[in-house]
Amino acid sequence: MTDTAPSAIPPTSQVTLADGRVELAPGAPAPSGPYANADLLPVPVERRTWTTYNFSALWVGMAHNTASWTLASGLIAVGMDWRQAVFTIALANVIVLVPMLLTGHAGPKYGIPFPVFARASFGIRGANLPAVVRALVACGWFGIQTWIGGEAIYFLAGKLIGDGWTGAAAVGGHAWTMWLSFAVFWAIQVAIIHRGMETIRRFENWAAPFVLVGAFVMLWWMSDKAGGFGPLLDQPSGLGWGADFWTLFAPALMGMIGFWSTLSLNIPDFTRYGKSQKAQTWGQALGLPTTMTLFAFLSVMVTSGSQAVYGEAVWDPVQLAAKTDSTVGLLFALVTVLVATLSVNIAANLVSPAFDFSNVAPRKVSFRAGALITCVLAVLIFPWKLYSDPQGYIFTWLGLVGGLLGTVAGILIADYWLLRRARLDLVDLYRTGGRYWYDGGWNWRAVVAFAAGGILAVGGADFHPLVDGRPLPALSSLADYGWAVGLGTSMLLYLLLMAARGRDGTPRGREDGVSS
Repeated sequence: MTDTAPSAIPPTSQVTLADGRVELAPGAPAPSGPYANADLLPVPVERRTWTTYNFSALWVGMAHNTASWTLASGLIAVGMDWRQAVFTIALANVIVLVPMLLTGHAGPKYGIPFPVFARASFGIRGANLPAVVRALVACGWFGIQTWIGGEAIYFLAGKLIGDGWTGAAAVGGHAWTMWLSFAVFWAIQVAIIHRGMETIRRFENWAAPFVLVGAFVMLWWMSDKAGGFGPLLDQPSGLGWGADFWTLFAPALMGMIGFWSTLSLNIPDFTRYGKSQKAQTWGQALGLPTTMTLFAFLSVMVTSGSQAVYGEAVWDPVQLAAKTDSTVGLLFALVTVLVATLSVNIAANLVSPAFDFSNVAPRKVSFRAGALITCVLAVLIFPWKLYSDPQGYIFTWLGLVGGLLGTVAGILIADYWLLRRARLDLVDLYRTGGRYWYDGGWNWRAVVAFAAGGILAVGGADFHPLVDGRPLPALSSLADYGWAVGLGTSMLLYLLLMAARGRDGTPRGREDGVSS
């Protein structure tokens, strides 16, 4: 089975290899014009070299981070016991793995990043809508993670330097030394991303095992303080297994799914470098649910231990580490938190928006320029407010993110798998007037499906502490299931709106569709 291009395009513009991967035909001119640049073009097959280990290490590096830790520990802080928290997180990551693999398929097959992949369903220009939404979410995440990294420097350096550091004059509600720590960590990340994707791959390979060792060290320390593992496992649930737990379970599950719903969209940004479909499938399946569940277990054990030792659940690992009196322990904790935060923030929150912003103006914004835009916007979003309490962090921020991005995932999956049967035309993804041009570069059906799914998913959500009240109180019953509502609604509506068009997204009667 091969892909056939429209008659207006030479049939040799793309070739399908024996293993199913597709690339531009040798000797064929690369797509050019206002919708192409070097960062957005398909990765040649010879440069698709990431193995199963690379993808597993990527996920281990991204999953083993401070924000992941606070997901599980935050559930303990709002009343769950360790069994309930681990069950919630494990189930969420098995669920989110499905769209992760479905959207990730286009990466190794065509070598294209997420914003180019989205052009097939939203249109050449319309793809900027999901790309910018995803980019702005990444900016928020980048800001949160950078604040966490700065907080690690501030708290742990303060334990080494003394009151002169932590007791510095306050500016904007925080010590000026906290703002300095935030700025230093921000600058470190900019320096790493400037070196490109290969540097990121090498960094993830060694960061992953280092962070895992650090988590086990923290577990050993807390169990020693608590007098063994017994007190860590014996902390009771504040909810029980009755109605109180199940009422909290649904929004918590959606929040946990929302944590990685971002990557379920832009995972092609990484899988485009995959050596094969097997590499990305096994790498993600082995890397995501297993490591998130293990890290959740470590997190809830340590947080339960803090409840036994200090009388309250200390859900922030940086503040918990700051309670040690060992200088060596503090330094180790500082390095571990910094490596963990760098690992996830660069991979998950800088790569995607860098491509997304580049897609908005390919001839003016490069990958590196897009990354710098992300870094600036991340500060303007005021991440310290988003991260201020576990209730707002898990149920407001993650719930809203999951609901909005679930709508995009539904459209991408419906278009790529159900309408196109995983067949795309590479050249048309970059040119005006092709099959993905739709109406002036926009597929209004995808936009309508996105809007409808988004309204149903988050319209009834409680936006506290960002703002008071619910925009559409009548939809409040759907808010606890935002990600599922958004994905299901957009998928069904998109398929219905596209029913009057051919399988490849062109009006019935045209003969320029992708055929087999």
